[in-house]
Amino acid sequence: MAKIIWGEDALSDLEVIYDYIARDSPRYARQQVERIGNAVERLYQSPESGRRLPDFPQLPHREVVVGNYRVVYRYDPERDVVNIVMVVHGARLLKKPPDQDEHP
Repeated sequence: MAKIIWGEDALSDLEVIYDYIARDSPRYARQQVERIGNAVERLYQSPESGRRLPDFPQLPHREVVVGNYRVVYRYDPERDVVNIVMVVHGARLLKKPPDQDEHP
């Protein structure tokens, strides 16, 4: 079972998403963040289940799409670690994810 590590940028992205949605509905904001968290939990069992990034197919990063959001991560099979790199709205252009792993 893979270990999941949320990077600081990804956690900050979640906070921004929550705050933005909560301006209209705290309830829906909580639900959206929970949906994202639940989608990430599946990576414990199937860390390579996300698709390769269509924007940057040469990179080892993958993504899980949750509604309008893209959860970008990198899986290290040698360490069995999933590093959550960022969470972005699907309408935004994706910046190139960092090349290095984010380790605490």
